[in-house]
Amino acid sequence: MIATFLRERLSWILLLVSFQLLAILLAFVDSTVPITSVLYYVLLTSTLFLLFLVIRYINEMQFYKKLSIRNHDFDIGTIPKGESPLEELVEEHLTTQVEQLRHEAFRHQQQLEEEQDELVAWIHEVKTPLSAIRLIMDKVNHEETQSQLYYEWLRIHHLLDQQLYQKRLPFMQNDLYMEKVSLRELVVTELRSLQSWCMQKGIGFELQLHGQHVLSDAKWLAFILRQLLTNAIKYSQNQDIHLTSYEKDGQIALSISDKGRGIEKQDLPRIFDKGFTSTSVHNDRSSTGMGLYLAKRIADNLRIRVTVNSIYGEGSTFTLFFPNQNDIDHVRSM
Repeated sequence: MIATFLRERLSWILLLVSFQLLAILLAFVDSTVPITSVLYYVLLTSTLFLLFLVIRYINEMQFYKKLSIRNHDFDIGTIPKGESPLEELVEEHLTTQVEQLRHEAFRHQQQLEEEQDELVAWIHEVKTPLSAIRLIMDKVNHEETQSQLYYEWLRIHHLLDQQLYQKRLPFMQNDLYMEKVSLRELVVTELRSLQSWCMQKGIGFELQLHGQHVLSDAKWLAFILRQLLTNAIKYSQNQDIHLTSYEKDGQIALSISDKGRGIEKQDLPRIFDKGFTSTSVHNDRSSTGMGLYLAKRIADNLRIRVTVNSIYGEGSTFTLFFPNQNDIDHVRSM
């Protein structure tokens, strides 16, 4: 801070030094001017100027020190009060700017919430004709055509579902209801919704769920399971998918294992990144790169730890480690 102050006052210092050098030069040029008097003048002015700089530093830098440590937020109360006319001018401009930014941020937040509410309402409206289409599809007699229609219907349904949960995610804490949830019931419900797709691809399920109950939010947990199950089905063909629940280190765990395409080693650290699809099949247009990202974000909010083990060409295993009571109490207090 001292160096900054001296750089700011460099022109003053140079001006004083110039006057002193001019006085010394006069003493050398004009013999009638005593050199000792000039040197005394130089010493006296240097001392007074140094004292002046110290006083100015103490008085001025308090304002700028407070300004430098101020948090970069919209709290006007953290802006230090100016004492000098220049400090008052700085304070006034900062206060005005912060007020404007705060009003603009509030306006943008309101606009964002309105757009989000409109999109959520639109998604719910779209789901109504989708339900009607599902009933019409049940009347289609041609089995192959019905399977193809159902697959495309399911894709639309899941994309809308992703969009809906993505918009709800910033306000997830307002929607949480932590309770004891039966893993078996939740898994079976999700599998039933995917039954036609699984039959089309020749995929079966082997369940080893021992009736464990976990503390979680059923709706948000169902979305996580839906993403993991649809990924396992999408990349599998004519194979069984294994779902196993067990207890490890005092935590209940649920593993979903498939024998599908698997994930390449270099992709594993990035699979939960927003928008990431794959490096091996980069042109897969059916992948949005949002499913695992949303599942991981939701799992973090529910204090669920997600791990993945995969060998490319052999399959993948996603495991959910559910929180204990202490972690749930922390979620409820948020």
